[in-house]
Amino acid sequence: MERTAHSDAQPTVFVVDDDPATRRSITWLLESNGRSVQAFESGEAFLDAYSRERGGCLILDLRLPGMSGLALQEELCRRGIGLPVIMLTGFGEVALAVEALRRGAVDFIEKPVDEARLLGSIDTAVGLDAERRRRECLRRSCAGRLGRLTRREREVMALVVAGKANKVVAYELGISPKTVEVHRARVMSKLEVQSLAELVRLEWQAGHADQLTA
Repeated sequence: MERTAHSDAQPTVFVVDDDPATRRSITWLLESNGRSVQAFESGEAFLDAYSRERGGCLILDLRLPGMSGLALQEELCRRGIGLPVIMLTGFGEVALAVEALRRGAVDFIEKPVDEARLLGSIDTAVGLDAERRRRECLRRSCAGRLGRLTRREREVMALVVAGKANKVVAYELGISPKTVEVHRARVMSKLEVQSLAELVRLEWQAGHADQLTA
């Protein structure tokens, strides 16, 4: 790994390319534009050093000795690492680049790199990563709050958010309407919600935060 300026407090642009000149030129370009950069000569070196808590994006050479760019992209997917990928390709590698796009790459850029396009693609990729992390944080927060509930409270909540009245909930669970009211109040208190609408939204977000757009 090459020494480059970076901070865990801001998104990092990770560069994986076996050509030292390419790594230096991209690093210089990005640092000149205020980006935090970390460069590696191989996919293996990147995997050894990367921590999934680090946000940003990955600029990845399609053809690398050892683990290829496509192989690294596949490995990231296997590990559940959603870091957005921008592929760098050489002449005549469009078919492979298209395959990378099919596997989820944000963009592919042919060498020699167009600097303006690369910077634009990085802005897009970093934005996508920030949004993905926001949604994941929301999902974990909602799921954590739901984890405070007892089994019976979750049963009551599931029927309540399905729009069923207390009497119906009581009948289906074999308990009294008064007990349903008690459980419902506890659910609202534990989840820190003030209305049925808030309860429904929280329950939905816990399982569907990745579908939110705002």
